[in-house]
Amino acid sequence: MLKNYHLLILTVIIFSSCRVTGLVTESFVFDDDLFGQCHASSIVELNKDTFLITWFGGSYEGASDVDIWGAFYSEDSWGLPFVIAKSHVSDTVSMPCWNPVLYLTETGRLLLFYKQGPNPREWWGMVKHSDDGGKNWSNHTRLSDGVLGPIKNKPISLENGTFLAPSSIETLDNKWIAHLEIFSNDGLFIRKIEIDHKNEICAIQPSVVVHRDGRMQLLCRSRQDFIAQSWSIDGGNTWEPMSLLEVRNPNSGTDAVTLHDGRQLLVYNPSESGEQWWLGRNVLRVAVSDDGVTWTDIYTLENHEEGEYSYPAVVQDSKGLVHITYTWQRKRIKHVILKV
Repeated sequence: MLKNYHLLILTVIIFSSCRVTGLVTESFVFDDDLFGQCHASSIVELNKDTFLITWFGGSYEGASDVDIWGAFYSEDSWGLPFVIAKSHVSDTVSMPCWNPVLYLTETGRLLLFYKQGPNPREWWGMVKHSDDGGKNWSNHTRLSDGVLGPIKNKPISLENGTFLAPSSIETLDNKWIAHLEIFSNDGLFIRKIEIDHKNEICAIQPSVVVHRDGRMQLLCRSRQDFIAQSWSIDGGNTWEPMSLLEVRNPNSGTDAVTLHDGRQLLVYNPSESGEQWWLGRNVLRVAVSDDGVTWTDIYTLENHEEGEYSYPAVVQDSKGLVHITYTWQRKRIKHVILKV
């Protein structure tokens, strides 16, 4: 009897220590094919059970009619998509919009960063703000030359009231260089932080996570078939030279978030790159890590012979649920909620 009791206790301990990842719900942000192409979503929790999602959409990526769109998610249902920022520059000129990123400051101001311009090598940074949870928006403001804001993934707040925006540039001579930008809570640029791209590692579109010991880690898209990384031990002021993590990356965007329990969660395409830039984006997975070095896959979002399922954005809400949005075949934006 005592032996069986001890076995029962051991079973309970083992079971309770295992985290089970489960699907809560999944849906498309809009039901119909509203766009020739749409891409690069971002998500933010506005308050309990209310979220705003943005993406760019138009005839095709880089077309002059590509605007920044948004939709509210509340009480498990989607509102109608609406335009937040237009490609219109003047009466005679339109330039495509790219890569929106939402960030809710600690003062309650909602910021929308996005890019505008003919291509990623010649685009410029733009920002708008809302003080009523995304219902009404300010006029757009162009950021200073050389300042792009968060390039794809969300910023993180710092203890001194500023926030750290993960950013990058793609140059006309085909270089990829990740860096960081510090902004005030009002969205005003303060300074840029450079990173040494050791061994000519080509890295863009970083995300930032914070480990239990206070160290920060950048996780970046790269051309080297692996995720690129850098570490900071001084609150993001300086960063180690870029290196490669032993996690596959087929030249595709990723995103990551620090979970409430201190683990790190990564959404990524776990493949090698192909002859064309879009190859390798047919599988999309979720992985977690306790140390930022060893990553374990815990959920598969998409697994197909071909197709594109890419450019994830991820947040953990105030209830502990993980919300992931991503591009689904360039035709729709998909939203998945997981319990991790």
